[in-house]
Amino acid sequence: MDDRTLPPPDVRALMLRLNARAWGIAVGLLLGGGLFVATNILVLKGGPVVGPRLGLLGVYLPGYRVSFAGSLLGFVYLFVIGYGLGSLIARVYNRFAR
Repeated sequence: MDDRTLPPPDVRALMLRLNARAWGIAVGLLLGGGLFVATNILVLKGGPVVGPRLGLLGVYLPGYRVSFAGSLLGFVYLFVIGYGLGSLIARVYNRFAR
């Protein structure tokens, strides 16, 4: 690949940057959606004891239970945590990509 096919350096620098808001939303949806789906699968599966290990998240996420209402609350918690984590990843990456 020769230099004639490469974009100018200022365009390359702009293309290297990550959108912190987009990364935050993507990671938040991934984490929140994952907990929402996992909780509801266990709720639908049912049984005498539903999700004892997943229920331990209630220690870190106050109010979270293995129930439909708990899955909604857990989605909100993990979306916020994921948004912060994804945003942090993008900001750190952008700092080093300069």
